[in-house]
Amino acid sequence: MITIIILIFLSCNINSFAIINRIVSLGPIITEELYILGSGEKIVGNTIYCQKPEPAKYKEKVGTIIEQDVEKIISLKPDIVFATSLTNPNSIEKLKYLKIKVVRFSYAKSFDELCSQLLDLGKYIGKEELAKNIVNDIRKKVKNIRNKTKKLKKPKVVVQVGSNPLWLAIKESYINDLIEFAGGINIGPSGKSGLYSREKLVKQDPDIIIICEMGIKGEEEKKEWQKYKSMSAIKHNRIYIIDSYKIGSTTPVSFLEVLNEFVKILHPELEQ
Repeated sequence: MITIIILIFLSCNINSFAIINRIVSLGPIITEELYILGSGEKIVGNTIYCQKPEPAKYKEKVGTIIEQDVEKIISLKPDIVFATSLTNPNSIEKLKYLKIKVVRFSYAKSFDELCSQLLDLGKYIGKEELAKNIVNDIRKKVKNIRNKTKKLKKPKVVVQVGSNPLWLAIKESYINDLIEFAGGINIGPSGKSGLYSREKLVKQDPDIIIICEMGIKGEEEKKEWQKYKSMSAIKHNRIYIIDSYKIGSTTPVSFLEVLNEFVKILHPELEQ
């Protein structure tokens, strides 16, 4: 009788207890999050851009974020493939046609969406409780930071993510959350495009400029801005360079790390 009950229980819950031992990750953020959730050893393939943490560099490479070698993915016999909004749709269709499970994650536009994606990933790989604990801890720490900064004077901030042409972080992005949570005002553009002119930005007179090194040499770009001596950011020497990987491949964990960096940049008085 007990054996029958156990068999019925297992048959009813086979999907929730599906064993995931072989994972292909098609995005750097997903790869990092798999390591955060203690499942990095299950990755059998990832992209050439999956370079962090260190062990991710040595996984089998199956292409770029945009273009994938489907035959190579198939040869790795994955239990599941985690794709992104940039993954080639044809690759996804081919894998699905061959009955390979593919889960596609959209680009997160806010801190809340970053947290939701880690929780979703946790569900797929059987690490739901760990994901919840991590997210809850990060949410508490972010809330504490916001409580410290919300009553402070808010400087006007721009985050530069491209140089030629000039490209600024838009308001509809998690970078906007970084600025606002750190106690600043993002004067970057609204909408989908971050394309901007230097002349227009000079007129807006930002208090702080944060440069991300994404295909640009940060120090050279800093010198370029120093030509505009009328800007407050130049007068008060408030141009900063930040690691572009932290901004471009953001997990909830790295969001908190970068948020602490932003707080130091925007409100150095809190360190005193």
